[in-house]
Amino acid sequence: MKALYFISPTSKSVDCFLRDFASKSENKYKAAYLYFTDFCPDSLFNKIKTSCSKSIRRCKEINISFIPLESQVYTLDVPDAFYYCYSPDPSNANGKDAIMEAMAEQIVTVCATLDENPGVRYKSKPLDNASKLAQLVEKKLENYYKIDEKSLIKGKTHSQLLIIDRGFDPVSTVLHELTFQAMAYDLLPIENDTYKYKTDGKEKEAVLEEDDDLWVRIRHRHIAVVLEEIPKLMKEISSTKKATEGKTSLSALTQLMKKMPHFRKQITKQVVHLNLAEDCMNKFKPNIEKLCKTEQDLALGTDAEGQKVKDSMRVLLPVLLNKNHDNYDKIRAILLYIFSINGTTEENLDRLIQNVKIENESDMIRNWSYLGVPIVPPSQQSKPLRKDRSAEETFQLSRWTPFIKDILEDAIDNRLDSKEWPYCSQCPAVWNGSGAVSARQKPRASYLEDRKTGSKLIVFVIGGITYSEMRCAYEVSQAHKSCEVIIGSTHILTPKKLLDDIKMLNKSKDKLSFIKDE
Repeated sequence: MKALYFISPTSKSVDCFLRDFASKSENKYKAAYLYFTDFCPDSLFNKIKTSCSKSIRRCKEINISFIPLESQVYTLDVPDAFYYCYSPDPSNANGKDAIMEAMAEQIVTVCATLDENPGVRYKSKPLDNASKLAQLVEKKLENYYKIDEKSLIKGKTHSQLLIIDRGFDPVSTVLHELTFQAMAYDLLPIENDTYKYKTDGKEKEAVLEEDDDLWVRIRHRHIAVVLEEIPKLMKEISSTKKATEGKTSLSALTQLMKKMPHFRKQITKQVVHLNLAEDCMNKFKPNIEKLCKTEQDLALGTDAEGQKVKDSMRVLLPVLLNKNHDNYDKIRAILLYIFSINGTTEENLDRLIQNVKIENESDMIRNWSYLGVPIVPPSQQSKPLRKDRSAEETFQLSRWTPFIKDILEDAIDNRLDSKEWPYCSQCPAVWNGSGAVSARQKPRASYLEDRKTGSKLIVFVIGGITYSEMRCAYEVSQAHKSCEVIIGSTHILTPKKLLDDIKMLNKSKDKLSFIKDE
């Protein structure tokens, strides 16, 4: 048999491959088709060439060392990057450099897959991770487009890549979100996108993915809307079914037989999402509902009536005194309080930690400072101004809009401040959000094709993105038809997982196996 290899271009992978073709008499396979996830260094390529070039039928770089998670979301699948980029431990310096290099290469494969050579910009403060990564990406983009297959140097396209450090919006990472996807992943134990549920006394599982049209349709909607929608759909399906059942002619029966698998598939989908929504509500009703009002008031600094919150501590206390909230929920509330007042005093923080008896978990709060977020002492710098969205229709318990939405809209409207968002490249793409088509592409007729040739805004957040931020990418693309937003990160965050990661930042970590080719 012939074998197909899909591997990353590392010495370890290449050595394993070469073992399969050690010598003519020991070859495991008749021939090899070899595909690399991204650019293969000459040293490795030559090693393969000298060892077993006769056995290789095809050798190609595919440039896809990332995971396309959803139609507009990608991840590099390197959760360890969070520790390396934000840990204060100086002995991690080599690990950090290696992970930065690897991430830059992965981001270039994202751009290559989209066939873009974007203008690279980064958020300049408060840390320098974004600036370092942006410089690396710019350099690697330049190299990549010098040596692409047609050996034509590709100029900058009408797209922009924004690189941001995770501390830019701490609020969205700890707030309870009530849109369906974000709420489900926060409140329920969904692992690897697999949701387990019981129906008719049987344990079942379903994968939440884009092949499921209903999931795509409702995942970004508010839970209140979802709870109205699913039962309606159930009724629609059963009435269509009843309408066909009365007819007994052969042709009607044939039609029904054809439709049966379709009905079954549709109904199981509705059942999955109905279960998912009910599970969310069972968690929400007893405790989370009360929390949400407090969280929204602290995050926005105003209550549902638009009145300014005068005393944030008074808003926070009922949550801390409530015995039904677990430590994670109390820590999330304390963090929102600290973010709202832009940092607090050491003595105030100690008092809060002792009152809630979370001495062992206190690093979940203190270590935010390594992300450049003011914790202790209070910051003298004013908080960034937010867009006024008071006129937008929202639910009372979902008034907060993730910061990323402001950034995306400003980027598309060309309103980002160039001091705060410097360019890495000398030749920034013409970025005016008009969806101008680059000269190398012919304008095409249909809307979808047109969208592909319009400009793209590619975003990369170092250290994880939330489901609510993913939702914003779709909402902004929907509103600005000429520009598609593609958002990505090292990994996807849930509040609990993030707090666990933050707690570990000041602990020393055994060297992680991720670092390329140690």
